[in-house]
Amino acid sequence: MPENLPVCNTADHRREQEPAELQAAILECDEASFPEERLECEISIVIPCLNEAQTVGTCVAKAIQWIKAQNLNGEVIVADNGSTDGSQMLAERAGARVIPVSQKGYGSALMGGIESARGQYVIMGDADDSYDLLALDSFLFKLRAGFDLAQGCRLPSGGGKIMAEAMPFLHRWWGNPMFSFLARFWFGAPIHDVNCGLRGFSKTFYQRLEMQCTGMEFAVEMIIKASLLKAKITEVPVILYKDGRTNGRPHLRTFRDGWRTLRFFLMFSPRWLFLIPGLVLMTIGLILFGLLLPGTLFIGRIGLDIHSLLFASLFVIVGFDAVAFALLTRVFANAFGFLPSEPALSRLNERLTLEGGLLLSSALLLLGLLIAGYAFFRWSLVHFGPLDSRLFVRLVVTGTTLLTLGAQVAFGTFFLSILNLRRR
Repeated sequence: MPENLPVCNTADHRREQEPAELQAAILECDEASFPEERLECEISIVIPCLNEAQTVGTCVAKAIQWIKAQNLNGEVIVADNGSTDGSQMLAERAGARVIPVSQKGYGSALMGGIESARGQYVIMGDADDSYDLLALDSFLFKLRAGFDLAQGCRLPSGGGKIMAEAMPFLHRWWGNPMFSFLARFWFGAPIHDVNCGLRGFSKTFYQRLEMQCTGMEFAVEMIIKASLLKAKITEVPVILYKDGRTNGRPHLRTFRDGWRTLRFFLMFSPRWLFLIPGLVLMTIGLILFGLLLPGTLFIGRIGLDIHSLLFASLFVIVGFDAVAFALLTRVFANAFGFLPSEPALSRLNERLTLEGGLLLSSALLLLGLLIAGYAFFRWSLVHFGPLDSRLFVRLVVTGTTLLTLGAQVAFGTFFLSILNLRRR
């Protein structure tokens, strides 16, 4: 910890503060509220809120106490998402600036609060008193050191600590570790706790992210985009406490939100969802096609024939579809701000013109029609009677596969041209 950064109360003191002391801190904030306009505001602490009357005042008071202990020019913002339990009044009494956000969702609330923030740096944290807002020194130190994103980590693998009953069993031992592993493996994110809601970032960096997700996927979107942009990311070990609420249902739903997070990971990674499986299927299909087209393929005593050729055709077609979806998904994500653009993809997209796609489609359709026509001609030679099934089926499967691929190329390039239409 640098010498010029005063040390405030540590996380070990979090639960030792008496209610009377906390009330005194709230009254002090009431008497010395922050000015409406701040010059060179350094830090904004943004707290999303939805019916958190039991804990929001405590969180605000601790955040303000930390700002004063550090002698910072800062503010505390509560982004209220339509609370009906008086959370807004309690937050204002504790000294926060309350920003009403009408569009529902965790991400919507944070977007509204962060957009209203005046600080050079933003630290976001939950309103349920599960994070110690008296212990934010490390976040500020990392941001001052030039990091774009300082991500909190509650898991022991990243130096964090989870107190008793603070995190459900499945979240702690399966959900968070799995999603954090995927973030590291798929996107190169240097983190161990992708879902931690306590994090800090510079306001200018946040604006570069162009955040889109209005729900709980907001937190994951930030990590993924930051990683893809090659941002300077660091982890800050934090302690997760059992939240201070004694009534009300938790906002998170284990299986529903777990599936939403997995779905989001897959949508943000067309490479793993579409491209790699598609290339594998196409490769297997083409190899089988080449081996089975001349005749029966024997592997030991096992003979692969026209039935296996049908599966080879299926692999080629489905694999091609998956590869095409990878490209279309990536173009869509770039066009609408979900993913940052990639130079290689941009060059490929420029070369895949509608006219070029239609020429390729026409070639595949013509070749398919020729093979299908030849099969029909061979059939007519026997007056449309019985044929050598192994030869005839090989011709028909090859022709229909080419016709299908030709149609898919045409439809795909038309759709790609629609996605590439210039928009305002």
